[in-house]
Amino acid sequence: MIYIIMGKSATGKDTIFARLIKDKELNLTRIIPYTTRPIRAGETNGEEYYFVDEEQLEKYISEGKVIERRQYNTVHGVWNYFTVDDNEYIKGGQDFAMITTLEAFNKLRDYYGAGLVTPIYIEVDDYERLRRAMDRESRQELPSYEEVCRRYIADQHDFSEENLSHAGIEKRYNNADIEDCIKCIKRDILAGRN
Repeated sequence: MIYIIMGKSATGKDTIFARLIKDKELNLTRIIPYTTRPIRAGETNGEEYYFVDEEQLEKYISEGKVIERRQYNTVHGVWNYFTVDDNEYIKGGQDFAMITTLEAFNKLRDYYGAGLVTPIYIEVDDYERLRRAMDRESRQELPSYEEVCRRYIADQHDFSEENLSHAGIEKRYNNADIEDCIKCIKRDILAGRN
């Protein structure tokens, strides 16, 4: 099974994902996506993402290895985020997890089949999300509040109720309290294995 962690920006996806990956009982293996965007302060190549250049992306495309790709026209230029098929994700008895978007979830589900891809949609109140995003950005060496605003507005469209419904997202996990949120996700993953 591949568990797809998704939600609007600043909903706590990275923290929740890290906690789920560290949980020995869940024993999830991380799928690390790729991006052409610059690495941020505190990130490590091969941890949150594989940071590559446009040339490497084009090589993966020409080799037919890109499962899904999203392009964002940011205030800093075009950034690509994508998933590479390295044939590691479908192994007997092994479960995987990754963070990505609703659009990517749809493509991964279509690629691997609905029976192998499970959505985990994280929600947070919009005011709290914006507060968290601004706080996180303020800790960057060169904060880009314009990019925070662009992402906030883009999320309203990308994760619209219509898009969530079209993707079949029914279950939602509210991250007002991270401990409760993680407990609910873990309970549902374990229940799905039985």
